[in-house]
Amino acid sequence: MVQLKLNTPENTSAFRAFFLRLKSRNPLLYRFGWLNFVMAIVCAVMIQLDTANMVLGIIAWIKPMKFYFSIGIVCWTFSWLLVYVQKQKAVKVFSVVTVITMLIEMIIITWQAANGRLSHFNISTAFYGILFSVMGIAITVFTLCALYVTVLLFKQKEFPLWMTDGYKWGIRWGLLFFVIFAFEGGLMASLLHHTVGGPDGDEGLPVLNWSKFYGDLRVAHFFGMHALQLLPFIGYYFTRTKLQVNLAALAYFLFVTLLLWQALMGYPLIN
Repeated sequence: MVQLKLNTPENTSAFRAFFLRLKSRNPLLYRFGWLNFVMAIVCAVMIQLDTANMVLGIIAWIKPMKFYFSIGIVCWTFSWLLVYVQKQKAVKVFSVVTVITMLIEMIIITWQAANGRLSHFNISTAFYGILFSVMGIAITVFTLCALYVTVLLFKQKEFPLWMTDGYKWGIRWGLLFFVIFAFEGGLMASLLHHTVGGPDGDEGLPVLNWSKFYGDLRVAHFFGMHALQLLPFIGYYFTRTKLQVNLAALAYFLFVTLLLWQALMGYPLIN
């Protein structure tokens, strides 16, 4: 029988080395990532304690939990990848903008959830409408800054000698797709809903809560933005040349575009 040795000194040392390296690349985003993971755990506890607090048919704390977890992953991903940008002053500004805009976003989402109210698309009162607009402005500023950093990487000519073209272009395409499908959130904001063909809040898939019966614009939003992690991973481990990673990026872009078309046509991801 094969015995898994997950707590060996070698593994412990490897994990410690990884986190030290991640921290050294961008201390601000590293620490902010930890804050978001801690808050995700707090929300997970609240899901168990505050079961009567429901929004659109699900426990209200589920939404901020997912957002905290996602932001934590995004912060650590940027912390790892943006070390390759030569203009580190721009990266430092982007890091500060990320922390400020995500704090605004999460304070509003958490406060609204704690009171059993929608945060996104909530214009039921003038005040809630202002909060929703503030969230929209914050995420737009963040996304535009991410676009600027992406442009810097596309224009940059010099990279570490060890970097393969696959990894280099995987990072570039991952960032670009992240920005494109982050802006898809503006489509949902303009519609004031994410479900196509039915009301928000119908029966959804476990945890993700994507609609089982109608189109859901959050599907393409999710897969498109997580190109930020997937394409650099593919570029590093599975491709070597620019052509190989470009084909992988094109296939993924077409896949996510198909998901968007499917949602716009009112079809669920899984029925």
